[in-house]
Amino acid sequence: MAGCVAATAATMSGLVTSFSSLSVSKPQQSSSCCSSSLTLRSSFIAKTTTQHQQQLSEIETLALDIRSVRKGSRNGSRGVVRMGPLEAGVGLMGTKMGMMTVFTADGIAIPCTVVGFHEGNIVTQVKSEATDGYTAVQVGYRRVRDRKLTKPERGHLEKVGAIPMRHLQEFRVLNTEGYEPNQRLVLEDIFKDGDLIDVVGNSIGKGFAGGIKRWNFARGPMSHGSKSHRQLGSIGAGTTPGRVYPGKKMPGQLGGGRTKIRKLEIVKVDKELRALLIKGAVPGKPGNLLRITPAKIVGKNIP
Repeated sequence: MAGCVAATAATMSGLVTSFSSLSVSKPQQSSSCCSSSLTLRSSFIAKTTTQHQQQLSEIETLALDIRSVRKGSRNGSRGVVRMGPLEAGVGLMGTKMGMMTVFTADGIAIPCTVVGFHEGNIVTQVKSEATDGYTAVQVGYRRVRDRKLTKPERGHLEKVGAIPMRHLQEFRVLNTEGYEPNQRLVLEDIFKDGDLIDVVGNSIGKGFAGGIKRWNFARGPMSHGSKSHRQLGSIGAGTTPGRVYPGKKMPGQLGGGRTKIRKLEIVKVDKELRALLIKGAVPGKPGNLLRITPAKIVGKNIP
């Protein structure tokens, strides 16, 4: 009996020793795990903070760009058109003079628009990837008195020795070689007879118009029993989707906005009168500002 008790006591003492060793070793493992987890957590927080700061800086830069574009658009035609679409080449700005009929040698009558050019079309700035992030040529048009411009506008033009001009627009191109500040653009060097061009201008505003005039909708019967003569009709379902889809053709403002007509043909370049005869109609009324560029043909003059 005494031997059994002694054996049991020895076994218990061994178990206590083993438990004590286990209890000592566990805190060491937990401390190492905690330290490694803290290191991982701190590195993750630092990385996340850096990414967050980069995103905030990008958002601030984008907001500044949007504000600058809105500020330029509020200035109207006197604002500089910034970072526009890629053009096939540097163009000119002109003034719509009116329309006339040109007869060919075969007796065919061609309706043409006459575009004249006031003093201007001078390069005021050449932008590059290194300084501005993109390549473009800024051109000024139509001479005005000094008092018609603000001090920043006068200073911008006096920096390159250019005359005071009302309109400044940029032509974004792939290559700006051959252009330098205060260089006058020559009409006959840029456009030739038979060239295709794109013309941009503000269309004639026609005020608030209905669906028939604005979108060429068909009208209903005009008889006495008809309930819808020139009304718009249904504009969508009721419960589902329960709203009118964006872009629905409805009555609203007609004209009075920026319009682009592509691939118009040059009938004649008059060097003596400094005028262009363009086949067809262009946006706006006589006296309207026009932006004339070489027609963009994908794969030929633009990528």
